[in-house]
Amino acid sequence: MTQTLKLASRVFHRVRCPPELGASLGSRGSDSAPRGLADIPGPSTPGFLAELFCKGGLSRLHELQVQGAARFGPVWLASFGTVRTVYVATPTLVEQLLRQEGPRPERCSFSPWAEHRRRRQRACGLLTAEGEEWQRLRSLLAPLLLRPQAAARYAGTLHDVVGDLVRRLRRQRGLGAGPPALVRDVAGEFYKFGLEGIAAVLLGSRLGCLEAEVPPDTETFIRAVRSVFVSTLLTMAMPSWLHRLVPGPWGRLCRDWDQMFAFAQQHVERREAEVAMRSQGKSEEDTGFAAHLTYFLFREELPAPSILGNVTELLLAGVDTVSNTLSWALYELSRHPEVQTALRSEITAALGPGSSAHPSATALSQVPLLKAVIREVLRLYPVVPGNSRVPDKDICVGDYIIPKNDIMGQ
Repeated sequence: MTQTLKLASRVFHRVRCPPELGASLGSRGSDSAPRGLADIPGPSTPGFLAELFCKGGLSRLHELQVQGAARFGPVWLASFGTVRTVYVATPTLVEQLLRQEGPRPERCSFSPWAEHRRRRQRACGLLTAEGEEWQRLRSLLAPLLLRPQAAARYAGTLHDVVGDLVRRLRRQRGLGAGPPALVRDVAGEFYKFGLEGIAAVLLGSRLGCLEAEVPPDTETFIRAVRSVFVSTLLTMAMPSWLHRLVPGPWGRLCRDWDQMFAFAQQHVERREAEVAMRSQGKSEEDTGFAAHLTYFLFREELPAPSILGNVTELLLAGVDTVSNTLSWALYELSRHPEVQTALRSEITAALGPGSSAHPSATALSQVPLLKAVIREVLRLYPVVPGNSRVPDKDICVGDYIIPKNDIMGQ
């Protein structure tokens, strides 16, 4: 979803800090006066841009954060185009920052995405909404996606997708050079699995990502997902007035999002028709019903434009999170075969010997090692090794005052 873009958004942020925290500054000594943005160390803008675009920095943004902290200290500043970011790099400073945020924390804004929604008159989803609207959407979506009881609704759907993935991986063995049992691009296969799985959960639709021949409209959507990250990085670095003189990046971003919205709209409209048929007394078998988020959102009477906005953005967000975690999990399990053996034994015992049925929600309580493996993988290889906040007031972080409405990376 976004992995490169989310990483980049941590690298492209403006920052400021607080006056009212003068009391906390006193703990560092009465002769230590708070300092401002001009006092924060960091790389020069030309040097930082060279690191990003000439030395492959966009593909290793996590390393740039580590290097920045080692070179400049726990608080440092970097600029990317018109965007400036202050980074904090110790748990104590991160805690200090988060304890000063308001009841509705503001995240970094993907302003080109929000501008696209405004110009196309599209509803914002969970990735682009802010403030009260974001909180309202999250309060609505969390019980439908994150709670164990809710997630259990999708178990059967995801079981079918997992079965297709396993069959595809078996077909991929030995293709090309290398050992006969080798799957050459397992991360790429997990990427397709992530998109197929999130589409099944959100829309109740199978996109065909795991088929030998991927449907053309699905291929168009996949290309748009990959392209939108690049176009977003470019437009974030450009002032808005420059879009008229150099229209390529903005035009590409709009084209990518238009294609993703058009793809999602086809599926949402089909699901809307099914909901209407069910309300007229049609049976679930007649409508081909399967549990999916779109159905539950229509049942909650969320407006169709808002459903489309959220589904489109979640389709984008649900791919890298799955593929990245699965790839690193297999890597670490291959390095620790004793854990792999124990994990297999635990899962087999939880499901029962020879069981072919999809696991029930209660089985999750019987696999503590599986949960531990996933959490450790996410700790070692987070999908997004950073976060950001936009303070709604002047705040104090370390020795610095950061004014409100700027962005802080963590």
